[in-house]
Amino acid sequence: MTIFKTPRFLTWMYPRRTWGFSLAEKTVYLTFDDGPTYQLSDWIVDFLEHEKIKATFFCVGENIRKHPHQFQKLKEQGHQIGNHTMRHEKGTKTPWEVYKSSIDECAKLVGNNLFRPPYGRINALQSRRLSQKYRIVMWTWLSYDYDKNIRIDTILKSAKEKIKGGDILVLHDNEKVESRLKEILPELVSIIREKGLEFGIIE
Repeated sequence: MTIFKTPRFLTWMYPRRTWGFSLAEKTVYLTFDDGPTYQLSDWIVDFLEHEKIKATFFCVGENIRKHPHQFQKLKEQGHQIGNHTMRHEKGTKTPWEVYKSSIDECAKLVGNNLFRPPYGRINALQSRRLSQKYRIVMWTWLSYDYDKNIRIDTILKSAKEKIKGGDILVLHDNEKVESRLKEILPELVSIIREKGLEFGIIE
């Protein structure tokens, strides 16, 4: 069974992490993980500019260095930038000192304290230590844009049924999702606007 919406018990178990915002809000938060990339980042930014939407991009440090033009374009267009480690390490599989070093190195490129763990995987000790310096941002709705076994119409049906004000939505900015994202994102934006919701960035 595919679970698009984050189970409530996880937000209770890990209160140091930001999972979403008040349901009373009329705002949702588009976030993109893994970029910047050479072509897809440009398409995303141009689409968002056309739609007058700002989003939050959790960037991998190595990709920032590979694609400085795209990274600069994200900032120039007023999007928020977050830290997604230097080399996309999974916290539960990486020694603490190596993981912390990767995060700190990426933070120097990003310039703020927003952090999202790759795969959403960090253990309780890592979370406790990192929360002293970083705001750990998770999500309340996962798009599964990367999973070709999940039909796009299934993803959009979940968006219609599940997305509410205050939700943090996860999509991806990498080559694996390019064709699917270009189909999903415009439809997702339409669905959200039909709900009377607006778009915001995570501070």
